Amino acid sequence: MRSLQDEFGSAIIMITHDLGVVAEIADDVLVMYGGKCVEYAELDDAFHRPDHPYTWGLLTSMPRLDRVKSERLVPVAGNPPSLINVPPGCAFHPRCTFCDYAAADCTTVVPDLAPSYPKHDSRCHIPAAKRAELFAEQIAPRL
Repeated sequence: MRSLQDEFGSAIIMITHDLGVVAEIADDVLVMYGGKCVEYAELDDAFHRPDHPYTWGLLTSMPRLDRVKSERLVPVAGNPPSLINVPPGCAFHPRCTFCDYAAADCTTVVPDLAPSYPKHDSRCHIPAAKRAELFAEQIAPRL
């Protein structure tokens, strides 16, 4: 794919759940949930400073080849929503374990896609500073 991209000077849009492929191919990452973009960032930022609870779940559920297999993988809790009947508010709220930190009602208000870092946008009611703190304390140690 890279050689075709170079040959034709074109972009590639890849849709996948395989973040290993994303890490090898992408320059930019757009994470979608419930039919909406929940995070958009350059590749390194998306993997080293993810900003949305769904992205955290995707990254912490990936197998790691650079570590000794010590325990079972932890999937993102719950089930994906029906795209015909997306939950009101933040579509991820039924599966999110961090709604208690939100500045608005996750169950009724759809969050805006807003900058959290330069060239990094996220759609979440948890204030950006609190998301950074949660990531550093609870998620980064598991990556």
